[in-house]
Amino acid sequence: MNIRVLFLALLLLASPLLQVARCQVDAEDHSSIVDDVVGEHSDSGAEEDDQDLDNINLTSAPGVETVSVFPKNSAKVVPAGEETELLVAIKNDGKSHVGVMGIRASVHLPYDHKLLVQNLTMMRYNNASIPTSVQATFPYIFAVSQYLQPGAFDLVGYIIYDVEGKPFQSVFYNGTIEVVESGGLLSGESVFLITLGIALLLLLGLWAYSQVQRLTKKTKKVSKVEVGTRSTDASMDEWLEGTHLAKTLSGKSKSKKN
Repeated sequence: MNIRVLFLALLLLASPLLQVARCQVDAEDHSSIVDDVVGEHSDSGAEEDDQDLDNINLTSAPGVETVSVFPKNSAKVVPAGEETELLVAIKNDGKSHVGVMGIRASVHLPYDHKLLVQNLTMMRYNNASIPTSVQATFPYIFAVSQYLQPGAFDLVGYIIYDVEGKPFQSVFYNGTIEVVESGGLLSGESVFLITLGIALLLLLGLWAYSQVQRLTKKTKKVSKVEVGTRSTDASMDEWLEGTHLAKTLSGKSKSKKN
């Protein structure tokens, strides 16, 4: 009974609370546009405008191509609660200028994109103009919730732009990211498993100790009583004392001494 109570206590102490939070992270806007882009990053957009851009369902414009890359992060590892940079390149092969309005992304469960985990921050650009036959690169800085459970998730990213006053959007990334815990060598799950392993080893040690104690009690050493030849001879002499055989044996022993 004491072993069971100790085991349950160790489990209660070792169990971490793993939570998946579906919330929106507020991140600071970062200003910079590289390559041949005319315009600048703007944080003057209102939240209502961001919600409008999130809710609209747009298609991609002909002649516009996009590609993205995680700089110095080919494994696509995203620490929970920390900022991650994603570079989005857009090439304008159309006949009109392209005005970039913003970039947004969302995190989904990998087996069903209908299950939304988190909407990421919308980064707005003040209609940064991309001339025809020009490629431009935009940084997208995002952070997933610090409460998001480590594991594989799908990230879907969109770049929203307008061509001749008509809004469009293109998917620049639709793939898997690996969310990990921030700033720790071991995840909460790893700590739990290690602690559980130690608890099981402790329990096994206590069980083995109890078995040894039980066997020790059952196998007590019994002291052996040895019967010496000297005591046997003494009793025989006492029993034969006064008889003819005793006199004969006594005479033989005397003759041997001589």
